[in-house]
Amino acid sequence: MDRLTTKLQARMDALGAASASPLRGRRLTVILGRWLGAAFVICFLTGLYSHLLQQPPAWMVLLPRPVWLYRLTQGVHVATGIGSIPLLLAKLWSVFPELLRWPPIRSVLHALERASIALLVASSLVEVGIGLVNTFEWYPWPFPFKTVHYWLAWVIVSSLALHVAIKLPVIAAHWRRGPAESADPAPAGRPNGMPAEPAGAASPGWNRRALLAAVAAATGAAVLTTAGQSFGGLAGFNVFAPRRQGTGPQRLPVTRTAAEAGVATTALATGWTLTVTYRQRQETFSLARLRALPQHTSELPIACVEGWSQDALWRGVRIRDLLATVGAPADSDARVHSLEQHGNYAASTLPAAYSRDDLTLLALELNGAPLDLDHGYPARVMAPGRPGVLQTKWVRRIEVLG
Repeated sequence: MDRLTTKLQARMDALGAASASPLRGRRLTVILGRWLGAAFVICFLTGLYSHLLQQPPAWMVLLPRPVWLYRLTQGVHVATGIGSIPLLLAKLWSVFPELLRWPPIRSVLHALERASIALLVASSLVEVGIGLVNTFEWYPWPFPFKTVHYWLAWVIVSSLALHVAIKLPVIAAHWRRGPAESADPAPAGRPNGMPAEPAGAASPGWNRRALLAAVAAATGAAVLTTAGQSFGGLAGFNVFAPRRQGTGPQRLPVTRTAAEAGVATTALATGWTLTVTYRQRQETFSLARLRALPQHTSELPIACVEGWSQDALWRGVRIRDLLATVGAPADSDARVHSLEQHGNYAASTLPAAYSRDDLTLLALELNGAPLDLDHGYPARVMAPGRPGVLQTKWVRRIEVLG
């Protein structure tokens, strides 16, 4: 056992020597850590808001206005998530030699610290990985993305809080530049038994400031070349995002097509009707009857959970006017059913905050023309401040709840 321990320690020391860099140090790790921590907190809060909008608890006050709120929060969520990737890689590089220190566990507190780091690193790598792949709508795994993504976020936040609590003395000592930097008896870049570099030493042409500038530039580039799918002012820099504004049918991107939803035939059927029900009352509307009702126009963004969004001009019948035809109260919740028979969003609930809003429409037109089939023809819901997955397309029935 002693021989094995000696060999392992020698191997760890050799790896530590090979990975040693005078650029590494606790000050660098703290700086990168607070950048990454800020990105994770922003991602968590904006992602939590999106989750609550899709599954609102009874206590939540829904906010249809301002109409751009969800577009902003989800655009920030995806952009920050993508920007966190170079930050996470830089943070892991800065602390890599710490993984090689021997013995691997020195005390109960050290074991707890290692466990929190392992959990934080593993969950963070999986979270940003599946989040990035989700923006391309590619799901090469057997588990439900939304559920795993949501609970991994809680794992990350919890393990991050534990890690910060354990490392708080080190974080506080190295939060600002000062004498504490040279007081570190074993900087992160030095393997066991090797003398520390003098404070401020660096590779030729590089120092900590240059390294941080490079990390910041990589993070900025990752955001700049993808955020244009959400923010029009950056559209000209949108090189790597899977969606581009102004593309697709009627100059608007499409996430789920009619063919993918299996409704291409039923949506184009001449006998299509919309049914509105409330208790024992029911009204049936043909497309011609819907077009004969008072039409209203709303300029609303379509904002998808994958991160892309775009403003568009929608025209159709107010949902509240349709509910009134069956005598439903103005503050009624409604359940909207699609011609799509399967899938997570074949139906959605439209809470009263949205159903009574002047801007919420059963849209029949987009940008001055009848809806394209892939945009929900013959009719779809458009409400302010809602995720795109809840803006039900190919509507066949609206059921007033209560």
